[in-house]
Amino acid sequence: MNLAGMHQSEFAQAAPVTERHSHGRWEPYVDNGGTSVAIAGADYVIVASDTRQSNGYNINSRYDPKAYKLSNNVVLATSGYAADAKRLVEVLEQNSQMYYHKHEKAMSTKATAQMLSNTLYGKRFFPYYVFPILAGLDVDGKGAVYCYDSVGSSERVVYQAVGSAAALVQPFFDSVVGFKNRRDADTSRLLDREQALKIVIDAFTGATERDIHTGDWLDIYIVDRNGVHYQKRELKHD
Repeated sequence: MNLAGMHQSEFAQAAPVTERHSHGRWEPYVDNGGTSVAIAGADYVIVASDTRQSNGYNINSRYDPKAYKLSNNVVLATSGYAADAKRLVEVLEQNSQMYYHKHEKAMSTKATAQMLSNTLYGKRFFPYYVFPILAGLDVDGKGAVYCYDSVGSSERVVYQAVGSAAALVQPFFDSVVGFKNRRDADTSRLLDREQALKIVIDAFTGATERDIHTGDWLDIYIVDRNGVHYQKRELKHD
């Protein structure tokens, strides 16, 4: 084909130009990273979360709490999408207040756990992108930890880790808290408070060395018969 002798209109028909448009894809969910853990004991429960909120390699905030005190005996820790987590906490607090004014007493840990499951299940067609842990004392005064998926399926456990460093922390807990795969170990033994607190701090210290989405500050809540006690510790800032 002699391109030099072709008319402009003929060339346009022979080689059509297609326009390409590039659009950014909108995603309804974002994983903002961070890690939350909980360990139950005979008369206490410890809940801890780091405070870093990130998006990929960008740090949005160095102090954005993931653990919340819902009542004098219940604490909620979250992971996943920070905006959904905050909205979920608002809904739970509102429902807890309505329960209190209607029944003139605070919700028990078991009742709060069921309310959380119902709330998540009610949003199953457009779920909260949150994987929470709810912890408190049961009616017998024993520590109770409930873990959930995003649509409300739950299980009561002794310990749990969720979030971006869960793959690092959960095996560590399996060994030093659950005593799994350890010869002659009593897997039903519960740790005392000081041991559990040290393990939680060590877990986050190690996690911040390997997970860039975990760090800055550590919020720790300890629930016992005297209420909820809070302490804050510093983690790596890089």
